[in-house]
Amino acid sequence: MAVPTNTVQRTALVGVREDLIDKISNVDPTETPFMNNIGTGTAKQTLHEWQTDSLAAANGSNAAVEGDDAANEARNPTKRMGNYTQLSRKAVQVSDTADAVNKAGRNKQMAYEMAKVAPELRRDIETRLCGNFAAVPSTSSVAGQASGAVAMVRTNASRGATGAASTLSGTTSGYVNAAATNGTLRSVTEAMLKTAMQLAWSAGGKPKLVLMSGLIKQTFSTFTGIAQQRRDTGNKAATIVGAADVYVSDFGDLAFVPSRFTTGRDALILDPSLWSTCWLQPMQDKPLAENGNSTRRLMWGEYTLRCDNELGNAVIADIQP
Repeated sequence: MAVPTNTVQRTALVGVREDLIDKISNVDPTETPFMNNIGTGTAKQTLHEWQTDSLAAANGSNAAVEGDDAANEARNPTKRMGNYTQLSRKAVQVSDTADAVNKAGRNKQMAYEMAKVAPELRRDIETRLCGNFAAVPSTSSVAGQASGAVAMVRTNASRGATGAASTLSGTTSGYVNAAATNGTLRSVTEAMLKTAMQLAWSAGGKPKLVLMSGLIKQTFSTFTGIAQQRRDTGNKAATIVGAADVYVSDFGDLAFVPSRFTTGRDALILDPSLWSTCWLQPMQDKPLAENGNSTRRLMWGEYTLRCDNELGNAVIADIQP
């Protein structure tokens, strides 16, 4: 049907106001489950160090002849471990005009950008802390870098073919100077989880959670253990249970925790009491020198990861999601 002649239509109007709502939507994830579950501490040098020790193996044949002289036992020294701090930062520069104009969804552009910078930095730090990274000492031209948790768990590990533990700067002590070597991807099984838990428990650990990607958690949720696949809902309606959040193992309960910032191929079995994010400079911001008609701000933090004793933890590496 033809439009009547001289009908005023929207397409020809001048001066129509925009229909832009005063809201900005951002669904990017900001959860940092690794940092949220471990402790916090303070670093006082760019190389943050600690010591580990162990008892002699239990000896059921420890028997002495009455009146005999006592021979001195060989004693092992402590192990000196360390991790370097990493300075992460973000700078923002906004023109005075961008701050002055009327904008939808925010008032001052600088305040809006800085509000985004804080969770962005936390995501960067979370990715570093639970990743497979080596520690790198700083120089006049090289940025210091902190080792990640996947690299720091060396002993109680299940790895794919050709996979290998990280190496240390010293024979029995030092910092992680090379990340773990990725092996061939393979399907994860409940037996792997049981073995890893048994290794950590035998070494004295008490893991409480397993940190993994969402895809790997979907596989872990299929582990049945000894539980029946049903739940008492308190009514007659059927409820489909499609996820496992707590796994009751022979050595304690494990929380299955998904994370968007893991390696995507490793499952960390952690005793959170043995880990700390240690800050040399806590997250903070400050203005930078202005350059013409603009303002600049910098947000930063300098941190490292400490694992009081990696033997209390385990890792299942090289998982095919």
